[in-house]
Amino acid sequence: MGYTITSIAILLVLGIMSLAFVNMPPARIANAIRAIAPWLLIGLGVALMPFGRAGLAMPMIILGGLWLMRNRKNRATVTEAGANQSTVRSAWLEMELDHDTGNLDGIILTGDYEGQRLSDLDSQVVLDLYEEMLTDAESVGLMEAYLDRRMPFWRDNAQSSNGGGHGNTASSGPMTKEEAYQILGLAPGAGSTEIKAAHRRLMKAVHPDSGGSTFLAARINEAKDTLLN
Repeated sequence: MGYTITSIAILLVLGIMSLAFVNMPPARIANAIRAIAPWLLIGLGVALMPFGRAGLAMPMIILGGLWLMRNRKNRATVTEAGANQSTVRSAWLEMELDHDTGNLDGIILTGDYEGQRLSDLDSQVVLDLYEEMLTDAESVGLMEAYLDRRMPFWRDNAQSSNGGGHGNTASSGPMTKEEAYQILGLAPGAGSTEIKAAHRRLMKAVHPDSGGSTFLAARINEAKDTLLN
């Protein structure tokens, strides 16, 4: 009887999950499973206890608890690593610049590859995405900055109607203070000394004279001016 109830519960949960995941991108499905699975293990273990199945239930509860602890540790590690990063968002991308290494990477916010990182995609896929976002100036600027670092000669082979590469792109509107803090990688309320230091450090990494990005350099300058003015 206990196994029957448990089996029905498992099938119901799996059915509900499959309906919820049917239209989700693969990357989001993987993240959702990592978040939900430990709770399911714990819940099933608790559900089995009243039926005298402690030998099966306890390992499930313990495994679910260990899995939860691991997830929390991973989130803490990501948060700590992100403390020394700058973030710039557009309609298509959330781009991250690592202050220590100068590495540039981004997460896709919309379309068929929503939730995936640019570094995980094939180079041709990234170029195809670039063609799709040509109508959004900020997204184009961010993608060009990424492509310049990943494939320095990509402009020579770009197939866009403008011959590849669109140079400087205008911002879509005035930058907010929240955006400015994110771009400089600072916590809200940072003082002028911290702002100037972050600006100098980032400009060394992205300045066009050093092979960096004109677009990112302009955004970093705009962030400094927004906070200091």
